[in-house]
Amino acid sequence: MPESKGVALVTGGSRGIGRGIAVALAGAGLDVAINYAGNRAAAEECQGLCRQAAGDGPGRFEIVQGDVGVAADRARLVDFVRSSFGRIDCLVNNAGVAPSVRADILEASEESFDRLIDINLKGPYFLTQQVARWMLELRASLGASYAPKIITISSISAYTASVNRGDYCLSKAGLGMLTKLFAIRLAEDGIGVFEIRPGVIQTDMTSAVTGKYDKLISDGLTPIRRWGFPDDVGRAVSAVAMGSFPFSTGEVINVDGGFHLKWL
Repeated sequence: MPESKGVALVTGGSRGIGRGIAVALAGAGLDVAINYAGNRAAAEECQGLCRQAAGDGPGRFEIVQGDVGVAADRARLVDFVRSSFGRIDCLVNNAGVAPSVRADILEASEESFDRLIDINLKGPYFLTQQVARWMLELRASLGASYAPKIITISSISAYTASVNRGDYCLSKAGLGMLTKLFAIRLAEDGIGVFEIRPGVIQTDMTSAVTGKYDKLISDGLTPIRRWGFPDDVGRAVSAVAMGSFPFSTGEVINVDGGFHLKWL
């Protein structure tokens, strides 16, 4: 039986993009720790899909509850992966939330701002800090053959202004700088750091605006005229996790149907 190709922690892994990522990594031969905030049933369903994707492989897929916006939960996630797997080869910062209420930036509340920054930006920043320290420990003991990856899932909202969800846009823009900072700090230690920017992806989060985006896509919002799917993002994460970009770090990979292109 083939050996595992490493261990990944996927935050917000139970549904949507996170589920697509977890399943793709399982199919690539990695063990996966599937983090969820509150929906255990969804996490267990993802766990089953990971087992299916792994087929006859040796994969282990464990679920772990935790809110990345809470310091104690972040520490517990890292402790869980340490005790359950003994190592980590890939951190995927995917957990994130949208505003509970879309509000014009002249009316938006501090409560919404604080919630989004805590979960979408502060959480990944300090979780990455903790995991990076552990990766440095592992690098010191395992040597140059150990080449882990840190992958952060942001959004086209990192550079596309939506005045009715400014807090979300700011949190995603911050993830771009998070990637740059950690990429520079960790490059000499052989740790690759990447940002993946999804576009319009068909998930629970976008279900309320399906009609709007159906029309926009049909009218040419993106050169590739279809919705994106969680599997599209999962494929990109898997490629990075498996070391397909050994001479790259701090790179932004757009998974957006070409939305980022400008054309006449």
